[in-house]
Amino acid sequence: MGYFPFFMELEGREGLVVGGGAVALRKLQKLLSYGPRLTVAAPELLEEIEALPGLTRLRQTFAPAMLEGKRFVIAATDDREVNREIAALCRERGIPVNVVDDKEQCTFLFPALVKRGDLTVGVSTAGASPSAAAWVKRRVLAAVPEDFGEMLDYLASLRPMVRERVAEENRAAVFARLFSDCMEQGFPLEEAALAAVLEGAPGMGKVYLVGAGCGAADLITLRGLRLLERCGVVVYDDLLAPELLDAAPEGAERIYVGKRRGRHSMAQEAINALLISKAREGKQVVRLKGGDPFVFGRGGEEALALQAAGIAWEYVPGVTSAVAVPGAAGIPVTHRGVSRSFHVVTAHTADSPEGPPSRWEELARLEGTLVFLMGLSQLGEIARRLMEAGLPPDTSAAVIGGKNAPRTIRGTLGDIAERAREAEAPAVIVVGGTAGMDLRP
Repeated sequence: MGYFPFFMELEGREGLVVGGGAVALRKLQKLLSYGPRLTVAAPELLEEIEALPGLTRLRQTFAPAMLEGKRFVIAATDDREVNREIAALCRERGIPVNVVDDKEQCTFLFPALVKRGDLTVGVSTAGASPSAAAWVKRRVLAAVPEDFGEMLDYLASLRPMVRERVAEENRAAVFARLFSDCMEQGFPLEEAALAAVLEGAPGMGKVYLVGAGCGAADLITLRGLRLLERCGVVVYDDLLAPELLDAAPEGAERIYVGKRRGRHSMAQEAINALLISKAREGKQVVRLKGGDPFVFGRGGEEALALQAAGIAWEYVPGVTSAVAVPGAAGIPVTHRGVSRSFHVVTAHTADSPEGPPSRWEELARLEGTLVFLMGLSQLGEIARRLMEAGLPPDTSAAVIGGKNAPRTIRGTLGDIAERAREAEAPAVIVVGGTAGMDLRP
């Protein structure tokens, strides 16, 4: 069931730590920054405990009288029976008690702590695994900037100004905007930027062209995830792990603009206009794309439209399906002695009449791996044209198709179209020596 994480004000409250060893030292060090009045009791105290400021030290064994007036107690002796005696007395008196390494005797647990100024994050596994709690703590520390506490102090200093100048019904939105701007631009905010927020002026937002990676949600980059976690709008496509949208703030707009063969949700020109419009509303916009925005993701078109409109934008790369999908199927796009290069082609334009007549011949002469994206419906044509251009029919080929559990179909140029008749889109087609490899663990 777990423990509910109450947060209790400790400043000026009387607390008792019984024990003078390394465990007691760790508890004291964590507690002192919260301002309690601490008494530590033990016949002998570590030198490090002796050096801690602001402690009352009782160099003696535990006595029940020590509990008088205490608001919380930590039993950290190396004598299990003494610890249990302390716990029993605390329960009789209604004093919260933590007994080190004896969960059953505790009425509160000491969490793994992350502290950044006034921010405190407590992590508990209800005693099941301190290692698991430490794992979560490390990830919280990595996610929260070191100057987060200073930023909170700055935001707190703005609260009287917001209450004075902003109508009550608009304050929540203003506080959210101030936090977002500080995270993005740093702090303190420039006077003009602060005034624009307080006066309700939208200012100018920014668009981030973020690659979501390919497949699992945790293949997004750390930077992409952090931008997603504090955006005001997320504009997203089909080829995404659904859990990624859960990372966006609760109040963020979520706008679907995905496309599929035979079905278009929104024209590219309309997507460009949407990104510009949302940025002009002062929003931080994450344009979330499957794979990488600049690998046949039309991210370049969006970047040009944003530049022309004077909108600030940034590219955040992602793991492209051209590499990740074959790799997941055990097919490396390069391999020593087999393929020293790879070439990515969008099948939407591979056989376009606008292309030069020699294109297929050029592709057939390349010595590396050919990777075709978005080409399942043209698989037969691709295989035929490559063979006509000179590639042998026994050249290895593979199709990795399907969204949730991609299926790999292997063959040669001569038979891959027949073998892959029931393959599902989206699909990646691989042609070349590495397509016959299977390096799955």
